Amino acid sequence: MPFLVLTKGIEAARRFIMERRIARFAISSLIAAGTSAIVFPIMYVLTSNTTLCSILAFAAGAIPNWTLNRKWTWKVAGRVAFGREIVAYVIVSASTLLVLTLVTGWTHRHVQNIPSGHGIRVLLVTGSYFGTLAVLYGVRFFLYEFWIFSGKSRIRAALRARLSGPAS
Repeated sequence: MPFLVLTKGIEAARRFIMERRIARFAISSLIAAGTSAIVFPIMYVLTSNTTLCSILAFAAGAIPNWTLNRKWTWKVAGRVAFGREIVAYVIVSASTLLVLTLVTGWTHRHVQNIPSGHGIRVLLVTGSYFGTLAVLYGVRFFLYEFWIFSGKSRIRAALRARLSGPAS
């Protein structure tokens, strides 16, 4: 009976930690999205080049996102694990940016028949940027939780195990 109570307490603690982490990730993502929300429409009005707009807006949001998620959401301190944190973050970010660029470019091509002076084009293309970010939110959280900020490199451990040969 005491074991069952202890197990339920541990489960509740884990659930609380995960819920808090999800909430902090959401806040970090909103701050990053807010930064991008300022940069993307301004750049779109100035250039109408959705690739450039996506790159600049994403980069502007990625800086606070990285910092807040590493230090506040996942409470990672100390030295940065270059391969797992930096390289993995760049891979996830580049993949996200590629999807954002493709979606905003597609949206831009499909709104050309709307007169440019009404602002509807800007809203639709910017909306496609943020809609895509919202869809990718869960994927990014999963990758951050189990790969980038996990505190252990599962890839390195798998490589070491493979190189050391079969267990005796």
